[in-house]
Amino acid sequence: MEFESIEQIFADNDRTHDNLKSVVADVSDETAAALVDGEKWTISQLVEHIAPSSTVCYKLLSQARDAEMPASGTVAVSSDFKTRSADLGRKKVEAPERVRPTGNFSIVESLARMEENRSRLREIQPMFENYDGNAAKFPHPILGEMSAVEWLVMKGGHEARHTKQIERILAKQA
Repeated sequence: MEFESIEQIFADNDRTHDNLKSVVADVSDETAAALVDGEKWTISQLVEHIAPSSTVCYKLLSQARDAEMPASGTVAVSSDFKTRSADLGRKKVEAPERVRPTGNFSIVESLARMEENRSRLREIQPMFENYDGNAAKFPHPILGEMSAVEWLVMKGGHEARHTKQIERILAKQA
């Protein structure tokens, strides 16, 4: 989880997203709605869960802009964030109520929401490049205090984690 630039994080997140779309491309509605033994959510629910975009990055970058804190040109991901992210990858966690899926969205609908949110995130990419995305922090319910850069990294990691989960579910259904 070493990144040298904001563009590199966006490119990595794009590859992760393309992989998710590839994994779910041919999943039927029936398969997507099936709850597999040992799982709490269906494939549709997983895609719904990762679809929302956080406005946290914009808020944190706006704080840096308003405080006239220019970007330093470095991309900082704290060792605490790295440790907590690695720990998270090895265990199951309970999603907070506000990000639990409702089950009211198909994969297609969730992917459309995800594309809208990704577009909004791309719109603020210049803010990442112009303002200090490492200074201001906002707490994540599991990962703790995180900067805008860390929220951006986490977005890709979160999508990758659930894509692997979807692949495991599909393997169980085969």
